[in-house]
Amino acid sequence: MAGILFFLLYLAAGWWIIRCLLPGKAFSVRLYLSAACAVMLMMWLPALMAFFFSFSVLGHLLSLIPLGLLCAAAFLLRDRQPLRAPGPEDRRAGLQLLILALPMTLLSMYLVWTHDLRPEADGSLYTGQATYGDLSLHLSIITSLRNARFPADYAIFPGELLSYPFLTDSFTASFMLGGLSLRGALLVSSLIMLSLVFSGYVFLCRRIAERKHAVILAFLLFFVNGGLGFLYLLDMQGVSLSHINQYGELQNQMQSLTGLSGRLRNVLDGWYQTPTNHAEFDTYNLRWSNVVADMLIPQRTTMGGWSMLLPCLWLLYDLSENVLHEDRLSAPVPLRPVLLLGLLAGGLPMVHTHSFVALFFVSFGFLLYAFFRYLKSRQLTRLRYWALYGGIVCVLAVPQLLTWTFRQAFSSGESTGTFFSVVFNWVNNNGAGGLKDGYFWFYLKNVGLPFLLLLLALLEKKPYRRLLASGAFMIYLFAEFIRFQPNIYDNNKLFYVWYMLMAVIAADYALDLFEKMKGLRSRWVIAVLSCFVFFASGTLSIARECVSNYQLYGPDETEAARYIEENTDEHSVFITWTEHLNPVSSLAGRTIVCGPDLWLYYHGFDTYARHAEIESFYASPDPQAEILSRYGVDYILVGPYERSDLNIDEGRLGELFPLVFESTNRSIQIYRVSPIQEGHADHE
Repeated sequence: MAGILFFLLYLAAGWWIIRCLLPGKAFSVRLYLSAACAVMLMMWLPALMAFFFSFSVLGHLLSLIPLGLLCAAAFLLRDRQPLRAPGPEDRRAGLQLLILALPMTLLSMYLVWTHDLRPEADGSLYTGQATYGDLSLHLSIITSLRNARFPADYAIFPGELLSYPFLTDSFTASFMLGGLSLRGALLVSSLIMLSLVFSGYVFLCRRIAERKHAVILAFLLFFVNGGLGFLYLLDMQGVSLSHINQYGELQNQMQSLTGLSGRLRNVLDGWYQTPTNHAEFDTYNLRWSNVVADMLIPQRTTMGGWSMLLPCLWLLYDLSENVLHEDRLSAPVPLRPVLLLGLLAGGLPMVHTHSFVALFFVSFGFLLYAFFRYLKSRQLTRLRYWALYGGIVCVLAVPQLLTWTFRQAFSSGESTGTFFSVVFNWVNNNGAGGLKDGYFWFYLKNVGLPFLLLLLALLEKKPYRRLLASGAFMIYLFAEFIRFQPNIYDNNKLFYVWYMLMAVIAADYALDLFEKMKGLRSRWVIAVLSCFVFFASGTLSIARECVSNYQLYGPDETEAARYIEENTDEHSVFITWTEHLNPVSSLAGRTIVCGPDLWLYYHGFDTYARHAEIESFYASPDPQAEILSRYGVDYILVGPYERSDLNIDEGRLGELFPLVFESTNRSIQIYRVSPIQEGHADHE
């Protein structure tokens, strides 16, 4: 409970800061921005204290001092206009939150409940399809940050600075330090961040959309996103189109069964057979993953990043809207929202770097739009507010980028330095100078009808659409030509922010068309069919996650993790194999010599040398014992993955090192590292 009380203190501080700085905003907006401000501060202030006092209970308590100073500064900078009372606008916002944000939050929390270490009676822990790969990475960061001194190393690659954006995971770790279990901390932090994401998008749509019902449609277009992939389930139902290619791989996976019912069962039961995220198979070139099922639930940095990005976009549009109206071009720009925007945006890089990059390009596009508007009206001096915004962001963000982001992307050591490269058309590039699908067909197939709607909408002369497009298409151009990191799939984290804004335009335009069809008796039929095309693929993807169920850690793994937690130093080092389902790093938070390429390769690391050293040690412990001292290894683990993937001399391990733990089913053993005794010399 201490962790929750700690968050409530930050929430109260957030409310006070927003009440001082933005008293003229609607009550519901102030409430939303207060929660966002509280989360950003709780991510950052304990982390800053960890540079001096470690990420500990003491560090968290001391973080209340700068929190109090920020509250005092907000009071000194307060806007003295009267506090705006709740009104009809807040009631309408509350209704939209009730019918949109609340159901989506409950649905997503059901997925978090079933996917994030769901316990069974035998002690095993279960997950879903989407989180089977990435959850353990986040677990290793969350559990290892407890009492760590910052800047911390990778727990799965010691010696290299943890440059992966870690503040979403440290936010979860704060609740663990406050007394919650690992699963409890995951649930509470997810509830907070998901609530901010869904409510934040409602507020953003309310601020941008011309039509009130466009808020509902845009919300659904974004979160139940999916393209035309469902058509493959309907195509050629009477025959099986599956075949084995020259590499022994099954092709046409979604069409490997006949009949609609069989194909739907395959979608719900198969491994990544949904008509949105077909990333593990390239037959259909379907890569527009569903936002809820494939981004928010498994990728916690996206969850945390969007919870902070959305209030930044709201503030950015609110400050930029004046340029859309001739009679408001000379209106004064309020200083305090600029300060707040700069502070929130400046904190983004280590929450979610992709969100920070996306916000940079949106801001740059808006700035260009404002520049030409002010140039035409000869009011370029008004750009000084943009300079203030950019200056604050630079002061806060540049140290983060230099300390973590650029260091990993461009450094030597064991970093591959392969983050940025020129690749046209993202995952549709076939790597041989051509495209897998035709350019526009690729986006129409993947994004669906909203892609066509937003292109047509931009032909209309509506200033707000052009302002949004000026920012959104800056992201699009960058992501379309530059691979942002080794895993090109991750460029979707930029494209989704483009779509986040464009979905509002598509929704507005769809309702424009619906309005113009008045008098047509078939317009409701057209509307229903359009909604089916909009949401069929996304609905199937979310439904698949609702029924997916996989064992993540068995009873022996959880038993071993409990032993490690209770009987080893929290900063001890283990040597294990590199399987990503590792109870040592993920459940117990201990350091391991090397983690899996599933994560490390895409974080820019070359793990080949460490893999070879680990293999050599397990096969012949005597001559390879130097690896133990070099990495400061305290314990050796032998489990199912080590036995299946390595040639292990278990007899010699038992002679050299004392056995300190063996699981009930004898599938896992842990040996404590100690000096080789003289009595073993005759075995050398």
